Amino acid sequence: MCVCQTMEVGKYGKNATRSGDQGVLLEPFIHQVGGHSSMMRYDDHTVCKPLITREQRFYESLPPEMKEFTPEYKGVVSVCFEGDSDGYINLVAYPYVENEALEQDDLPERDQPRRKHSRRSLHRSSSGTEHKEEKPGLASDSTESIQETKSPRVDLHIHSDVPFQMLDGNSGLSSEKISYNPWSLRCHKQQLSRMRSESKDRKLYKFLLLENVVHHFKLPCVLDLKMGTRQHGDDASEEKAARQMKKCEQSTSATLGVRVCGMQVYQLDTGHYLCRSKYYGRGLSIEGFRNALYQYLHNGIELRKDLFEPVLAKLRSLKAVLERQASYRFYSSSLLIIYDGKDSRAGMFVERRPEMRLKRVDGSVPEGLQDGGGTEPGSPAQPKVDVRMIDFAHSTFKGFRDDPTVHDGPDMGYVFGLESLINIMEQMREENQ
Repeated sequence: MCVCQTMEVGKYGKNATRSGDQGVLLEPFIHQVGGHSSMMRYDDHTVCKPLITREQRFYESLPPEMKEFTPEYKGVVSVCFEGDSDGYINLVAYPYVENEALEQDDLPERDQPRRKHSRRSLHRSSSGTEHKEEKPGLASDSTESIQETKSPRVDLHIHSDVPFQMLDGNSGLSSEKISYNPWSLRCHKQQLSRMRSESKDRKLYKFLLLENVVHHFKLPCVLDLKMGTRQHGDDASEEKAARQMKKCEQSTSATLGVRVCGMQVYQLDTGHYLCRSKYYGRGLSIEGFRNALYQYLHNGIELRKDLFEPVLAKLRSLKAVLERQASYRFYSSSLLIIYDGKDSRAGMFVERRPEMRLKRVDGSVPEGLQDGGGTEPGSPAQPKVDVRMIDFAHSTFKGFRDDPTVHDGPDMGYVFGLESLINIMEQMREENQ
């Protein structure tokens, strides 16, 4: 099925899953909370996504002071379909060979046909946890060999021991507790559908290798924020620009310069992740955005007040860096805020979870679970947090790829979003001291 099945791989990613002692078997990245391109797990430290040349070149030309706030760029791999003995198709990565693989169409947006997906059909295809019997033939122009193969397997080799639960009632995503963020599977199925529909003309694809920025977190709590007051690139068609401007006008992108694009937060009282999707984020008012941020910082038992200072410090530092990047525009990019749901007291919370469900008569919190109640003397260690910019497919700066439109000064729409985020977090900190 794939011409690269005969290629030998000289070096595997650490802890990568091998496919027949050749390529690296890719699986959906279980902690993807937003976006539309499927993020795939390459190894414990690395994820990959379909390559768009503009994004690749942007990563390669990042100013040094921005690298602290972006995933490390690790190169390119070739990816293809392969069938296993059971007839299921998988995505397998191989070392990239020049001129052999193709990236996503790198045409200006006005020349790209709009992908028309039925929200209803996508919701239906992602509504359950069992997908093995899903019918193939997702596109009429698929080759016969692809039509005869089964869907990609979703009984993932890599999964979370902590269940996920999507809270969105109108997103069409499963509300059942499953072992991966339901948005990641949704993106994966859409990506496979697109690739299968193109399989007649394309055998190999180029994928970007990027740092897995949640690797260091035991229970990664992730907030994906779409930043800026404008989302369309300079080369967007009038139709796409109008669609994107409408989304901004009808959301907190216009009023705050930022909107929720996805979220997962670990709950100590129940032992699972609560998830939100971009559809939830689009409908939020300013007060709704504040409440979403509060929910992201709440572990089901208490507000993680210890996170305010380290997150604010990162946001202020990023704001200072971006204010120095003249002519840069980060249209449609996102910002990830990450912290560990397993803080210094998480083990104690989990062990005493049944005790938390049985409220005391006087309504008090059990001793040792109150704020600052740690098992070790002294102040608790500073919590680990991270802030990273991602998704640069529509970014530009002066002299980049001979872009005809040159902007003056820093990206003030993005900076406005950071200022709003900082102000809201500062107010929340003051209200909860």
